[in-house]
Amino acid sequence: MGSFREFVSGPSAGPAGIVLIRIAAGLIFFTQGILKFTDPTLGMIRFARIGFPHPYFTAHFVGSFEIVCGILVLLGLWTRAAAVPLLIVICTAIATTKIPELFRSNQGFWFMVSDGRTDFAMLCSLLFLIFTGGGAWSLDARRIAPGGKGNP
Repeated sequence: MGSFREFVSGPSAGPAGIVLIRIAAGLIFFTQGILKFTDPTLGMIRFARIGFPHPYFTAHFVGSFEIVCGILVLLGLWTRAAAVPLLIVICTAIATTKIPELFRSNQGFWFMVSDGRTDFAMLCSLLFLIFTGGGAWSLDARRIAPGGKGNP
């Protein structure tokens, strides 16, 4: 149990510039989560086309995680823990929407690489945040540091 606690609330390594990675990843997931509720083409219809069972529930379930965890990443609060469900979401997205492009006629590898560039960037950004934490300009750093002054 101690290692999980350390994972979630361990020191946030890295410079203040990590905030830029958090802003990019957090905003992308937050906005995509909202779109799953507001635009059926990006929500229920897309999940049905991919072949997920119960696409209405699944789209809203995933969208809820994207909204909540996206906000946490933006704030730098429980950054590592919030990045894990988002990592699962992006890995599932890559497996269900990008990898199949390899086997479709008139698509293939280069089409998949171009189409998946944002997914790949989000995958790398989330792994980075899991390894380093939210950085000096995060609520994690303020929460952990004595006196609430954050990391130097």
